[in-house]
Amino acid sequence: MKLLITGTPGTGKTLISKKLGVLFKSKVINEKDFALKNRIGYFNDENELEIPSLILQKKANSFLLKNKKVIFEGHVFCETKLKVDAVVVLRVDPEELELRLEGRKYSPEKVMDNVFCEGIDYCLKHIKKNYSSNKIIVINSNPNFRVTIANILVKLSEKGVLVTKK
Repeated sequence: MKLLITGTPGTGKTLISKKLGVLFKSKVINEKDFALKNRIGYFNDENELEIPSLILQKKANSFLLKNKKVIFEGHVFCETKLKVDAVVVLRVDPEELELRLEGRKYSPEKVMDNVFCEGIDYCLKHIKKNYSSNKIIVINSNPNFRVTIANILVKLSEKGVLVTKK
């Protein structure tokens, strides 16, 4: 199975992807690590990696052609169209997101940028432009990651992506 897990920073993408990677015995690929390994992007004046989405898309799709069990995770991936079986968009209430990002010591500007993006459904809007609705799964990220994973598994099963044995 090939999955994309995306959402605003702070929604739980990395944790959920790692847990699903173990469950599915899949490679889990973080966008920043992938970009650095493939020399995609550059560091801006704030020492943040700027990743051009079209180059990321091309390299990621090339990687997907050679690998069957992959979970890509990252927020920039919401601006790409990857050859995956399903896309999971993780959501969090903007007020909860603000608390999470402040807890990570994000700058006030970065907190507000990400809370704004979550409030206007930035990632979901991009995903809807790039993928058919039968591939999109929207999940409210629960503070208990097990609940979030269970909800993802149910939706994957409902979409026929995850075949469960009876």
